[in-house]
Amino acid sequence: MHDKNKIEVCFTPAIFKEFANPEAIVVIVDILRATSAICTAFMNGVKRIIPVATLEEAQEYKNKGYMVAAERDGIVRDFADFGNSPFNFTRDRISGKEIVYSTTNGTNCIMMARNHFRVLIGAYLNITAIAKYVISQKRDLLVLCAGWKNKFNLEDTLYAGALSELVLANDRYDTICDSTLAAVDLWHMAKPDLTGYIEKAAQRHRLRQKKLDDVIEYCHTFDQTTIIPALKDNCLVKLSEL
Repeated sequence: MHDKNKIEVCFTPAIFKEFANPEAIVVIVDILRATSAICTAFMNGVKRIIPVATLEEAQEYKNKGYMVAAERDGIVRDFADFGNSPFNFTRDRISGKEIVYSTTNGTNCIMMARNHFRVLIGAYLNITAIAKYVISQKRDLLVLCAGWKNKFNLEDTLYAGALSELVLANDRYDTICDSTLAAVDLWHMAKPDLTGYIEKAAQRHRLRQKKLDDVIEYCHTFDQTTIIPALKDNCLVKLSEL
């Protein structure tokens, strides 16, 4: 086991410092909805995305003329061009453009992990491409779940389990991390009816209450792209452009 690369899962950014591993590849996941939206934006031709942690930063970029996607608790901010539904990021709106992006949970995680070997954006939409890339790099994997306001959530943990299972299928990888094992076990429980299981998730109910739950099925759709967004100089670009 000592010769193998390890997989760890951090359930919430509140404990990220306990998992910090500068040589690892970090995969950020915020399934409902930030990382699903980011992957969709790159699928539809966005040039780059500038993630910012605060609304104040997003407002400053807007004042400079940037297109801005910004929300808190699912609600689009009044100065923003749109929120973080994947369906906002249509080709006619964003192809070839730079977008500033700020969300409740996901964008803060991106900046937290920026000093690691590589920071990738993960969703079901690109999960197989992510797994193949991680395996090809022969490096440790850390999956950072955005959670909900520093709390555990189901949807990100399920993705962490699904990705871990794919990577663990390669004999170069192993884990002795309890949170990874728990995520994989939870994934096995949910896998036969993923969207049905997600009915339990608190975020699913929050989105329904705000009439923003039209994205649930889409955000749990596998392998719509091989594009992997990656962090470079505090901006997200296609991994292939690094």
